[in-house]
Amino acid sequence: MKYILVTGGVISGIGKGIIASSVGTILKSCGLHVTAIKIDPYINIDAGTFSPYEHVVPHITDAIQEWVMRQAKVSVDDDGIEPEVCVIELGGTVGDIESMPFIEAFRQFQFKVKRENFCNIHVSLVPQPNSTGEQKTKPTQNSVRELRGLGLSPDLIVCRCSTPLDTAVKEKISMFCHVEPEQVICIHDVSSIYRVPLLLEDQGMVDYFCRRLDLPIEMRPRKMLTKWKEMSDRSDRLLEQTSIALVGKYTKLSDSYASVIKALEHSALAINYKLEVKYIDSADLEPAALQEEPVKYHEAWQKLCSADGVLVPGGFGVRGTEGKIQAINWARRQKKPFLDANSTEFDPETKHPVVIEMPEHNPGQLGGTMRLGKRRTLFKSTSSVLRKLYGDAEYVDERHRHRFEVNPELKQHFEDRGFRFVGQDLEGERMEIIELEDHPYFVGVQYHPEFTSRPIKPSPPYFGLLLAASGKLQNYLQKGCRLSPR
Repeated sequence: MKYILVTGGVISGIGKGIIASSVGTILKSCGLHVTAIKIDPYINIDAGTFSPYEHVVPHITDAIQEWVMRQAKVSVDDDGIEPEVCVIELGGTVGDIESMPFIEAFRQFQFKVKRENFCNIHVSLVPQPNSTGEQKTKPTQNSVRELRGLGLSPDLIVCRCSTPLDTAVKEKISMFCHVEPEQVICIHDVSSIYRVPLLLEDQGMVDYFCRRLDLPIEMRPRKMLTKWKEMSDRSDRLLEQTSIALVGKYTKLSDSYASVIKALEHSALAINYKLEVKYIDSADLEPAALQEEPVKYHEAWQKLCSADGVLVPGGFGVRGTEGKIQAINWARRQKKPFLDANSTEFDPETKHPVVIEMPEHNPGQLGGTMRLGKRRTLFKSTSSVLRKLYGDAEYVDERHRHRFEVNPELKQHFEDRGFRFVGQDLEGERMEIIELEDHPYFVGVQYHPEFTSRPIKPSPPYFGLLLAASGKLQNYLQKGCRLSPR
């Protein structure tokens, strides 16, 4: 097993995740089986209960070294083959007190797995102040010095910058960070993040990994990377545009819905459309907002009414729930394409329990009590739109993260009024997918389809939403769920 650790310095949000994903993409294009691990530096805290405003993607582990080695062997491909390379993204910034135990764990880890099986990529910032226009290397020098002082020596330094690195700047970083010039990689601002794997490839990253980690890679044209380049070129010349209203509780920070936005982008790119996301705070749609903040209320409804489709992502707690229901009701009545990804919590004292707690959930204890991970959903209808979008599959395996579910006692009540529960769990007790009859596209799912969306293979529920929003869904279904070559 080969391990590639991605660390970051100078600032948070520098792009470690994009670099880690891009490394995995180019290695996978070489025919290798690759897996990935994301570690966030929290100890003795259930990060799963955080608000997205506190942290975007919570994960936590214990006994980290053994856990990493065990998890790295878990197959993530359909063929069930054990991965050959594990890309590990260590969250946070080098120097943060929270990440110190994890840095120390990986300092020891590199000796446990041996040097020829461990490689460290350090992502750093090269700022370019407008006052001078000069690219500054000192932040990167200081970040690398701190990392080396903690016992990790970067094999590759990935420099984030607004413009391509000057040769002199690259040589300076090489000199003062104790690496060869070829080990300094420049990732400047580009039109699309899908160009990042191509930048890494162009600067010889695959060749370096072959030598450094002795990877069994044949140097030949790679079909996957050719597709990736075609997709990147296509993303730069999109002309038509479609808009989706994202109605949620955490819209002040777009990163709160990072996976959702990416899933929308993947689907929009697949049909050659630019994507415009209209962020709407669900609380601004509620009648109370008309009295308290009328300007925000009218602006929110104007955004909703002008959108081509509506998406309501998951959320917890009572705040904003009424606004989500208002948006869903509007989409239903106006026959606007709509997707509801995951469920929300409601008043526990209600006399009409449409959404209830799962029987195994312990009320009052939020941490670690959710229905988590991959679960199978069986399609109960052959005419289901979502089933067709999934390739007429009999079942789908998607990731879940919830502690509430639709009350099964009300199933017949909904179906008598046109809501069809077309997907259920293996026991037929949990309602997983709902579709509305006589509507262009009105779909609700209990799971999180955005987690399995990929740029070259978009998530079917999101793909259906974008097809419907652009007026192409019926034509797509009539053609046997095939896109035209154009």
